[in-house]
Amino acid sequence: MGHGGEGSFDEAVGDRHGRSSADAHGDGDARSDGNGPWAPAGAGRHGRTGVDRGTVRLREAASVGVRSDDPPRYAPEWLRLREPADAAARARDLLDPLRIRLANLPGRADGLVVHDVGCGTGSMGRWLAPLLDGAQHWVLHDRDPYLLHFAAVAAPRTAADGSRVTVETRRGDLARLTPDALSGAALVTASALLDVLTTEEVGTLAAACATAGCPALLTLSVAGRVDLTPAHPLDAEITEAFNAHQRRTGMLGPDAVDAAAEAFAGHGATVRAHPSPWRLGPGEAELTAQWLRGWVGAAVEQRPELRERADRYLDERLAACAAGELRVVVHHTDLLALCRPTGGAP
Repeated sequence: MGHGGEGSFDEAVGDRHGRSSADAHGDGDARSDGNGPWAPAGAGRHGRTGVDRGTVRLREAASVGVRSDDPPRYAPEWLRLREPADAAARARDLLDPLRIRLANLPGRADGLVVHDVGCGTGSMGRWLAPLLDGAQHWVLHDRDPYLLHFAAVAAPRTAADGSRVTVETRRGDLARLTPDALSGAALVTASALLDVLTTEEVGTLAAACATAGCPALLTLSVAGRVDLTPAHPLDAEITEAFNAHQRRTGMLGPDAVDAAAEAFAGHGATVRAHPSPWRLGPGEAELTAQWLRGWVGAAVEQRPELRERADRYLDERLAACAAGELRVVVHHTDLLALCRPTGGAP
């Protein structure tokens, strides 16, 4: 998440890698994976300007009843902070081809069943459900029951045409997203998830969707590019180190969209990709500052020799942000995979 994603299977979700999608975006939400808030990648103290992980990650003290064998829990604040930027960035150009496919599904009169993978606090559903016509039932998947609670409580209740929207939650990880689990699904969605997956996990997701014959809308995957204005001599080096951090332990990071496109196409799906950049200016200063801390922190975690220069860089960037002088474009890509229907639809 050269920014942060939303999802755990994560948006803010702790996945099996022990991080949230926010890690991938480098922002630091309650694990934002996807592609949402959690502890920023590389949080820990990053010099005097670093972010203390305890300020964003929920404390695992006995006083809050968290057992040592519970999955990582991440605060929803980061997800809340990034939600408006996510909503503004997602590629609406992909919605028309999606609507056409959904309109032609057999059994559409009974409503759509949508599986949101790594739902975090549910921002994908809050964005998409009100943009689609017809009754919808959203199945929200995440490993973190705390985030699932937030997602269910804040879920939208009506579709674009006033039809009813209902939700249910399922705790689990990507390995359990089998074709059987997707039986009857009209759509699979995810936000800020792909970049924290491995090639094998992306293949599992593509195979499950293809076997079930349902399309997939996978948004806000990091693209590995960041544009900061004004420019700074260290921008490229920080970006390169961050991208390397994203690819650690076999995760796809900036290579995720290409890998997913190849995986879905291999199953006969028609794949479309569209840019979905965050465009952050003075009005998003709080989000920009949190993103900067996570982004620089991940770069330093990957390349500790950058620490001294990165401390100065971060100080300068945060000062410019506070003064309303910094603008950032964090590039992401949205992917729509139209799998071949299995129920007789065209």
